[in-house]
Amino acid sequence: MLVTTTPNVEGKKITKYFGIVSGEAIMGANIFKDFFAGIRDIVGGRSAAYEEELRKAKDIALSEMMQQASALGANAVVGVDLDYETIGGGTGNMLMVSASGTAVVLENKI
Repeated sequence: MLVTTTPNVEGKKITKYFGIVSGEAIMGANIFKDFFAGIRDIVGGRSAAYEEELRKAKDIALSEMMQQASALGANAVVGVDLDYETIGGGTGNMLMVSASGTAVVLENKI
């Protein structure tokens, strides 16, 4: 399934619109990852643990969105938007990623 952030696909005609589809993922970040991420924030650098969790959450959200579109009969999702949020505070932080877009059918002509 084609997934794009653009509102259309160059050279392809949208023949049917199904409407908005979405997927969400909320991932807990455990206390050890939080602790080491805090240390990296102090000394600088990137937090590989958080980056990996964000990638997993993004993949889950996109997969759920594509499954919803496929169930409607779509072969593409256009205008996709990804949103990233943190939920909670202190050591109870959770990472949330949501993906939404418009499920469509693109013509099959080459």
